[in-house]
Amino acid sequence: MTQTVEVRFKGTRKAYFLWPDDSDPLRVTECVVVEVERGRDLGRITAVGDVATKKCGGCTSCAVGEAAAEPVELKAVLRRATEDDLKLHQEIRLSEEDVRQKVIQRVRAHELLMKVSDTEWQWDRNKLTIYFTADKRVDFRALVRDLASLFRTRIELRQIGVRDEAARLSGVGRCGREYCCSTWLKELSPVNLGLAKDQHLSLNPSQISGGCGRLLCCLKYEHEFYVAARKRFPKEGKTLKTAVGPEKVIAVDIFRERVFLRHQEHGSRIIPLAQLRSELDQLGEDFPTAEPRSRRGRSGNPESGTRN
Repeated sequence: MTQTVEVRFKGTRKAYFLWPDDSDPLRVTECVVVEVERGRDLGRITAVGDVATKKCGGCTSCAVGEAAAEPVELKAVLRRATEDDLKLHQEIRLSEEDVRQKVIQRVRAHELLMKVSDTEWQWDRNKLTIYFTADKRVDFRALVRDLASLFRTRIELRQIGVRDEAARLSGVGRCGREYCCSTWLKELSPVNLGLAKDQHLSLNPSQISGGCGRLLCCLKYEHEFYVAARKRFPKEGKTLKTAVGPEKVIAVDIFRERVFLRHQEHGSRIIPLAQLRSELDQLGEDFPTAEPRSRRGRSGNPESGTRN
């Protein structure tokens, strides 16, 4: 039976192929030589069998930040990579930084407003892909001709967003771990300022922004928990009629199950949520709950965390 495999290349780029020899199946972490659009490339297997088939059938793209392509027939893996193949691959990767510096020099010579993020040789050197970021559209036709003459190969310039750049180059986040987008997070979903507000985080950009300069992707991980937890508490700023009298909700502590109240004459007090419910029940008052931000239609700043 033909085996479907997921092959990952440099950065977040990946593609799916078929391995026809079921008597000697491929395994995760093995390196293989595959046929691509213009020649051959070398990559590492990251998923096989049913897992790869499911990911291939449900993915929206084969690289973060790229548009989904029309379904095409999968090509076959040519062969396992040999020691010589891996050695050549390593030499190519080591040469890419020197290539990037040369490209930067040519970009400056052409006075183009673009930042060269990374370069990637195809394994057979039939194509050189240059990844860059820019605030505006860049006319790089003259640059492509110049680079093609310099490197004697096909040149492809690909503009990416700042979040895609961080995913490709990787790094260490505020948590001390490698970026999620460079390891396991393959789909970059929009993140807006409303997520930080719902979690009562500091709105200081330096505190809630990642290495890409956009809002942290991890703001979305626990958002559902915060929304669900706050449904059990009264809305901050609301005035309640309690046993003490009219008191304003100053803050809530969803982890310790406490509510901070303030009376104009008697001052502030901290009361457990259960006790507050009991007081309102005894007085015959309805217990108000906070309405989730998503239902109020407040999405924060849509520009702060969306992809380029």
